[in-house]
Amino acid sequence: MNPVLLWFHQLGSPPVFDRFAARWVPVSFLVALAMMAVGLYGALFMVPADYQQGDSFRILYIHVPAAWMSLFVYALMAVYAVIALVWHIKLCEVLAMACAPVGAWFTFVTLATGSIWGKPMWGTWWDWDPRLTSELVLLFLYLGVIGLNTAIEDRRAAARAAGFLAIVGVVLLPVIRYSVEWWNSLHQGATIKLFGESTMDSSMAWPLWVMVFATKFWFIGSLLQRARADNLAREAGKDWARAASGVAR
Repeated sequence: MNPVLLWFHQLGSPPVFDRFAARWVPVSFLVALAMMAVGLYGALFMVPADYQQGDSFRILYIHVPAAWMSLFVYALMAVYAVIALVWHIKLCEVLAMACAPVGAWFTFVTLATGSIWGKPMWGTWWDWDPRLTSELVLLFLYLGVIGLNTAIEDRRAAARAAGFLAIVGVVLLPVIRYSVEWWNSLHQGATIKLFGESTMDSSMAWPLWVMVFATKFWFIGSLLQRARADNLAREAGKDWARAASGVAR
């Protein structure tokens, strides 16, 4: 077997995953915090004020990475859910459900920072704009997945039901992504583009990219931490899980 495929196959074992998560959770958080410190320092003290929005634009350095992560985490949750439903891989059920609370927080931060940014720019905290409204629906979808997962006592049945809801909700992602292009919107168009020319000057963009990678590492740490806790709860009756829980305490 290919060494990479063999590694992924072994990672599906609950005790192997527990050791992997325990090793990489602190590393992920430390890297994320270090990158956030650099990114926020650059955003607050090194980047000049915007010629139109002044200093209020600086909230972009939190708002945009959080918004990107809200979509990325949901898409990843749906991928894990598909794998779990098709191939019945228990670890993917655990990872899919661990994605939901983290994604919900990223979505909440997106909506909160968007409202704070919108007040001086639009003169209101909230508008039923297509982008804002669809992002709010995304938050409700995350909460629906979390609620459904906790409402059913059987853990595997709960994960399957919540995973199916996550898969159905994927249709919302392109609506959020292209809402400013499909409808008249108060929300500005994309200034930072992965493909194509960005309208933000590179001197102002570098802290944003640092924050984008910082949120990725924070997500990895949060995902592994939550998945490890769920994994230990599911395997609580086994000797290795009791030993691992005792060490964790």
